[in-house]
Amino acid sequence: MNASRGAADRHPIGYWLKLVDRLIDQSFDAVLGSAAVTPRHWQILNLLEDGPATYAQIDDEAALYLAPHMPTVRPVVDDLCSRGWAAPVGPDRVALTETGVKALSDIQSRVVADRQRVTEGITDDEYRATVEVLARMATNLGWREERDMGPV
Repeated sequence: MNASRGAADRHPIGYWLKLVDRLIDQSFDAVLGSAAVTPRHWQILNLLEDGPATYAQIDDEAALYLAPHMPTVRPVVDDLCSRGWAAPVGPDRVALTETGVKALSDIQSRVVADRQRVTEGITDDEYRATVEVLARMATNLGWREERDMGPV
């Protein structure tokens, strides 16, 4: 019996879900940290990749992540501007700069490499099957796509 099979038998699915979730978060945070950005920076950079956006549009995109102590991501946008990665393009819009496009591309490469490491040794069919099983379990527990709770 291989070692991972024995470990799989010793712990229920909730254990593995929480462990993998925590490890993915830690790995992703380390990737972003190596680029000196937070998940909010990453989210805003990706949004601005599609073109200029207003502060309201950026806040709408980040709404699920906002907290009472941070009701807007304006400070994060301002930080991107101070780095030269974004710049105002009107009274209420910002866009990526050439430097920001390069920074985003670098971070995207790091994220892709991290995701490849996470799925190393897992076939596309295995990955798809795992996601499908998790989606069915979520549905069994009351999740419905039309009322997607977003990240939890």
